[in-house]
Amino acid sequence: MKVWLLLGLLLVHEALEDVTGQQPPKNKRPKEPGENRIKPTNKKVKPRIPKIKDRDAADGTPKTQSIMIQMLDKGRFQKPAATLSLTAGQTLELRCKGNKIGWSYPPYLDTFKDSRLSVRQHERYGQLTLVNSTAADTGEFSCWGQLCQGYVCRKDETKTGSTYIFFTEKGELFVPSPSYFDVVYLNPDRQAVVPCRVTVPSARVTLHREFPAKEIPANGTDIVYDMKRGFVYLQPHSDHQGVVYCKAEAGGKSQISVKYQLLYVEVPRGPPSTTILASSNKVRSGDDISVLCTVLGEPDVEVEFRWIYPGQKDERPVTIQDTWRLIHRGLGHTTRISQSILTVEDVATTDVGYYICTARNLQGETTVATAVEFS
Repeated sequence: MKVWLLLGLLLVHEALEDVTGQQPPKNKRPKEPGENRIKPTNKKVKPRIPKIKDRDAADGTPKTQSIMIQMLDKGRFQKPAATLSLTAGQTLELRCKGNKIGWSYPPYLDTFKDSRLSVRQHERYGQLTLVNSTAADTGEFSCWGQLCQGYVCRKDETKTGSTYIFFTEKGELFVPSPSYFDVVYLNPDRQAVVPCRVTVPSARVTLHREFPAKEIPANGTDIVYDMKRGFVYLQPHSDHQGVVYCKAEAGGKSQISVKYQLLYVEVPRGPPSTTILASSNKVRSGDDISVLCTVLGEPDVEVEFRWIYPGQKDERPVTIQDTWRLIHRGLGHTTRISQSILTVEDVATTDVGYYICTARNLQGETTVATAVEFS
C-alpha cells in the first residue's frame, strides 16, 4: 500500500514539473514560426524618400550637370540664369568646365566672322568672350562637353549650360535685322516665325498687317508670341499671307520693326521633284544641244545640281548654268523653280548617249536622265 502511494506521489510531481516547464509566461503566447519578434508599437514612422542620386539610378535617366558660369568684375562669378539682361557695350565672358567644350551662339556673330568674339579652350575649361556688345548680339549662348574617340566627338548630354541674353541698347527695342524687308514662307505642315525679337524683356509687342491696316491678335491658338523667337504661326494657311510688321513699346517709347512678306508655299517638303528635257533627242553632227534639268520646290529650300554626260571622260567642254526664281501660281501660292542647263556646242560622236542630272536638297536627292542620239 505504501509502495503504491509513493509511486502515485512521484507521478503527480513529474506531471506538475512538465506543466510548469511548458507553460508560457503570463499574458504571452507562443510565437508562430517566422513571426517577427519585435514588439509592435503605435509609433509613426516617416516614409523614406530616396535621395536624388537614388531616384536617378532607379529611372535610368542620367543627371544633367550645368557647367556654365558667367565671369563678373574683380574675379567674381555666378551661375547664369535662364535669361540675362545686359547693357550694350558690356563685355561678356562665359566659361564652361571641361577639357573639350563645344559652343553655340547667335548666328549673327558667325555670319560676319565677328572679331569681337573669341572662343578659346583651356586645360580645364572653355572660354567665350564678347567685347563691345550690341543689341544685335541678343540671343542664346550655350555650351556642352564633348566625348571624343580619336577625331570623332559627340555631345555629352549630361554636361551642358545655356542662357539667353538680352543686350539692351538705347533706341533699339528690336534686335536689328540686316535688311529692311524679309520674306517668311508659310508652309501648312510646320510652324512659321516672324522674327520680331526684342532687346528688352518687359517690352509689349504687337503684330500688324500693313494692308488692310489692322492689328493681328496673338490669341495663343493660331498665333503666339515668344520673346526669344518672335510671332509664331502654329498652323499657317493662305489667309495669313501679306505684308506685316511688329510694334514694340517699353519705357514710354515705341518702335516699328522691319516689314515681312508672308508667302504661302504649296509644294510639300521632301526630295526634289525633278524633270529633264533635251532641246532635241535626235541630233546631227555639228548641231548644238541643251539639256534642261528643272526642280519645283519650296521657296526657301536650295537645290544643288550634278551632271554626268557622255563626253565627260574625254573632258569634253560644256557650259553649265544654274538659276532659280520664285513663281506665283495663283491664290497666293509661291514655288521656287530651280534649273540647271547643260549646253554642248558642235555635237560629235562622243556627245551621243545618256545625260544624267542629279538634284539634291536637305531632304534627299533625285536622279533623272534622257538619251541623245544621231538622227
